Amino acid sequence: MGRNYNEFLCHYIYASGRAAGGILGFKEEKRMSFQVEDLGKNMVKLTIEATAEDFEKALERAYHKNKGKINVQGFRKGKAPRAIIEKMYGAGVFYEDAANDIIPGAYESAAKESGLDLVSRPEVDVVQIEKGKPFIFTAEVAVKPEVTLGQYKGIEVDKQEITVTDEELNEELDKAREQNSRTVEISDRPVADKDTATIDFEGFVDGTPFEGGKSEDYQLTIGSHSFIDTFEEQLIGKSVGEECEVNVTFPEEYHAKELAGKPAMFKVKIKALKAKELPELDDEFAQDVSEYDTLDAYKESLKKDIAGRKEKAAKTEREDAVVDQIIENASMDIPQPMVEEHKRQMAEEFSQRLRMQGLNLEQYFQFTGMNPNKFMESLEPKALKRIQSRLVLEAIVKAEGITVSDEDLEKEMERMAKAYNMELDKVKEILGEEEKKQISLDIAVQKAIDFVTEQAVEKEA
Repeated sequence: MGRNYNEFLCHYIYASGRAAGGILGFKEEKRMSFQVEDLGKNMVKLTIEATAEDFEKALERAYHKNKGKINVQGFRKGKAPRAIIEKMYGAGVFYEDAANDIIPGAYESAAKESGLDLVSRPEVDVVQIEKGKPFIFTAEVAVKPEVTLGQYKGIEVDKQEITVTDEELNEELDKAREQNSRTVEISDRPVADKDTATIDFEGFVDGTPFEGGKSEDYQLTIGSHSFIDTFEEQLIGKSVGEECEVNVTFPEEYHAKELAGKPAMFKVKIKALKAKELPELDDEFAQDVSEYDTLDAYKESLKKDIAGRKEKAAKTEREDAVVDQIIENASMDIPQPMVEEHKRQMAEEFSQRLRMQGLNLEQYFQFTGMNPNKFMESLEPKALKRIQSRLVLEAIVKAEGITVSDEDLEKEMERMAKAYNMELDKVKEILGEEEKKQISLDIAVQKAIDFVTEQAVEKEA
């Protein structure tokens, strides 16, 4: 019909319920009815019908929402009757707003009543939209796949030995020195790796300045790779006060299409230079940064810390290896819209992490040469893995009859209260029954991970 009736998806309902499959027949409500058609590959189509009376009410709401924006000769603004407006602008003048008004609630009701476990955003298409008739639309959506488990007990994993090398200890000591370093102005030597240079720069492509290519007093850490190509490396050896030209090439996949793949020249002035001055490694340093009196004792504590981290990492690696093999042994048919939904969630999670660092996705794309399409494409393997892992672990929860006690849930809520610096009672007040069910399922999934990892058999590497 040419109109976009998917507006409500910006705010869509991620409905969930009991898993089901096949053609479910026809379900009737007092004012809404729907039919479910199995499209195969864990996709269904919901054909949803709202009554003519409800559609009329939606049209009336759309009229009241928009009447103040419409000028009709002979009437004060906002006072023209709906019938006059429809006569002037056509019977469908309010159809789109009415559709976007009625679709969310009708879809939510149908999704809930269907009993299906829906796992993607619905693709909506309007089938019938006409004054005086029922409003009918379809929603194609993915349902949670069924999993057929293969072997999940006695999975073989490589035996892991935990050792701490001198190199790892020295790296830890270097980090401690970095954290306790002081920044000093440099004037007696040129730019070196890891220095922080204050620079003015302006970029040119084909001799013409380009938008976003100019900055003053920019703090650039050499070796951070925050600038494209070999920009930073070309500043090494330059001195404070020196002006130079830096030649680079923008990546082929650069987000700004007019710059992608093109050579550029930057005029750069080195205005100031700073470097970190590291403390000496001695007993005094150990006393300053730890509770130990000697450097040797401090080193021993660092070795224990490193070993602890490596043991934790080895546990995670072991769990991942076990789950990977279980996925390999299982069979499931993942619908692509489910993958797309997880990719969107992951992109939002990544965007939130950037915002916590004072950045946004656009800046990230600019710094890395990535673009939105390439970024979303890069998330696909991880999104698929997330889905597969969750599905097989939930299947194991069911197969093994893993349960979550009230005490388990209480402990998790206590952990959440501590993590968010909140009172436990406040956490309980905020969490609804659905949220508590989800938390319980998360706990059960972690129990499934522990179960299959404990069941795993070590083999010599």
